[in-house]
Amino acid sequence: MKTILRNATLAAAILGSAGMAAASSIPGMHGHDHTGITVPDMKQAVDFFTDVVGCKKAMSFGPFADDKGTFMQDLLGVDPKAVIQEITMVRCGYGSNIELFKYTAPDQKDLQARNSDIGGFHIAFYVDDVAAAKAYLDAKGVKTRLGPLPVKEGPAAGQTILYFQAPWGLQLEAISYPTGMAYEKGAETVLWSPKNPEK
Repeated sequence: MKTILRNATLAAAILGSAGMAAASSIPGMHGHDHTGITVPDMKQAVDFFTDVVGCKKAMSFGPFADDKGTFMQDLLGVDPKAVIQEITMVRCGYGSNIELFKYTAPDQKDLQARNSDIGGFHIAFYVDDVAAAKAYLDAKGVKTRLGPLPVKEGPAAGQTILYFQAPWGLQLEAISYPTGMAYEKGAETVLWSPKNPEK
């Protein structure tokens, strides 16, 4: 009986510590709402996202500044004299929103980050047909990279991808996986997809 009790206590301790090691969450977190991007020219950026990509403009607001204090630094971690001249929100199909910022700041840098740079990023748009997306982008004069590239091995098998670039250098991607990806078979967690937003 003592052995059973000791083993039960040990099992409870192991299971309890495994539960404590599980990932926690920001209280009430539902998902990705938007990605914010600082752009050099707001009209150019809005035109690109609406007229080329196919997003829809939802709203614009601003400017925001603090001539006398440190509000901008305290709120956003930018130079205290930074000015947000305008913010425009666009909605892109069934994905999350994109927030475009037009800033000026005494210490502003033009980073033009590549995908390999720490802090570099890209935005991917799900499309039905990557080859059709490439033909469309080429016809619009948008810079595209190698592709469409079908992924045939590994957990991402089933994807086809194509990277492209906004006029000011922002990295973007067209991606499609109409029959899913290899990892999904038996996966405990599957990635959210705009092709099945309810899943």
